[in-house]
Amino acid sequence: MPINILMPALSPTMEKGNLAKWLKKEGDKVKSGDVIAEIETDKATMEVEAVDEGTLAKILVPAGTADVPVNNVIAVLAADGEDVKSAGAGAASAPAKADAPKAAAPATATAPQAAPAQKPSAPPPAVLAQAAPQSNGTRTFSSPLARRLAKDAGIEISRINGTGPHGRVVAKDVEQAKSGGGLKASSAGGASAPAVGPSDKQIRALFKDGTYEAVPHDNMRKTIAQRLSASDRDIPQYYLTADCDIGKLVAAREEINAAAPKDKEGKPAYKLSVNDFVIKALAMALQRVPDANVSWTDEAMLHHKVSDVSVAVSIPTGLITPIIRNAHIKTVSQISAEMKDLAARAKARKLKPEEYQGGSTAVSNLGMYGIKQFTAVINPPQSSILAVGISEERPVVRHGKIEIANMMSVTLTCDHRAMDGALGAQLLAAFRALIENPVLMVV
Repeated sequence: MPINILMPALSPTMEKGNLAKWLKKEGDKVKSGDVIAEIETDKATMEVEAVDEGTLAKILVPAGTADVPVNNVIAVLAADGEDVKSAGAGAASAPAKADAPKAAAPATATAPQAAPAQKPSAPPPAVLAQAAPQSNGTRTFSSPLARRLAKDAGIEISRINGTGPHGRVVAKDVEQAKSGGGLKASSAGGASAPAVGPSDKQIRALFKDGTYEAVPHDNMRKTIAQRLSASDRDIPQYYLTADCDIGKLVAAREEINAAAPKDKEGKPAYKLSVNDFVIKALAMALQRVPDANVSWTDEAMLHHKVSDVSVAVSIPTGLITPIIRNAHIKTVSQISAEMKDLAARAKARKLKPEEYQGGSTAVSNLGMYGIKQFTAVINPPQSSILAVGISEERPVVRHGKIEIANMMSVTLTCDHRAMDGALGAQLLAAFRALIENPVLMVV
């Protein structure tokens, strides 16, 4: 029996992916563990391995296809001894849609083609979808995906006109509502409900044709927009700023780098950056203030035992946050080497999902661009993020005298649901004590 190869879910949040490249062609023999394709997610390009053995009978989704839903059938494998042509012909006439529920498929799942089941009679409207109550007491029927998309976009589901069966709100209705269309009239006076924002067409009308180039959003940019919009909308965030005297750190860094062992070519074993010390100091600060090393959920507060620090890395297509795991117990040189490797693979879009998902907190450093101070947006499920500015010489007053000191401004953004202001201040004070006295990071 032919074996369906499904679009894999390469991360817990992945819903669609781009089929970048097929590494096998129709008629090729495939063994378990062979890499058969490359899939582009919102953050990385990943290889997909075959689970079963056989012959690749039919490719249903060609290379270069964008936004392929998870669990859609992308190819069909003919099992050993099976006629390849008949398997391929059967696949070509069948819709490329998996019957199995999305949550049940593993990352590189393949499943035998199911026998067609008898089509059930249409259920009554009440069981077609979970309903959301409207403000006028009626109910809006909607799909789970539509409800999630509407929540992410900040649109009340009851305001959206449904085009699905029995008026059910489906995903395409939410997408239309996000562009300002498909919204119900207000019950008060029959006026139109307020638009979410100017539509794409309205914005383009403000500019003359030929004066701009419209570049479609890729999956990474869409994900960044959705997640950070949700963060800014749903998380009560407050900001704490401190000026840190990093004179001792700069001197220690120069001395450590100068003493680094060199290989035969004279290349030093490591070259520490200020950011490497920042990562270490923040990780140790979370251990000193464990109540700040948390993640908020609706049911419970998750208290983390380790300090996993995400670090924002700018790449040509957007932003990604690889994680230094257990940063509190690693040396600064280990953090430096690991960060260089993660950053290089991030820019090549070769990170694995577990290398950029999760984390206790995050660091965003714009000092290399000459930025003195800024605020950063929390990336859920984290409860804090540290924005780091440039280190520079500034005049400071000490004991009634003006002196020149090497100062660095940092701003800690905190989730007020997870930590109150005093707790956030304790975390920032612990960070400042460590970054100003780097010897404390090696004892």
